[in-house]
Amino acid sequence: LQQLVESGGGSVQAGGSLRLSCVASRGDIGERCMGWFRQAPGKAREGVAHIHGGGGSTYYADSVKGRFTISQDSASNMVYLQMNRLKPEDTGMYYCAGDYGDCRPYMRVEWYESWGQGTQVTVSS
Repeated sequence: LQQLVESGGGSVQAGGSLRLSCVASRGDIGERCMGWFRQAPGKAREGVAHIHGGGGSTYYADSVKGRFTISQDSASNMVYLQMNRLKPEDTGMYYCAGDYGDCRPYMRVEWYESWGQGTQVTVSS
């Protein structure tokens, strides 16, 4: 399993930006689909975006399209999530996850075998 560590969360006002980072200290991201999930209090964990660690096409949840951008740096074994025009409904714990193999057309929690501990994002109105 990969060991994943997220950073970059924080508190911002609506309309602000944050950049989340995820470093894999074990396991080559180039062999995996790397995703960002989030979980708000009392809600199920949901997929936000994914990208293959070796580069390639991306997936975004409808709620973040046009505002969030996922990227990867395979040389550094890192994945990023640039979040712009943040909204209060973006508040939650954000998790980095890895799924060995190719990316699938959408995201399901049970497909990802490696998870980070999460980084909190809070957006105030």
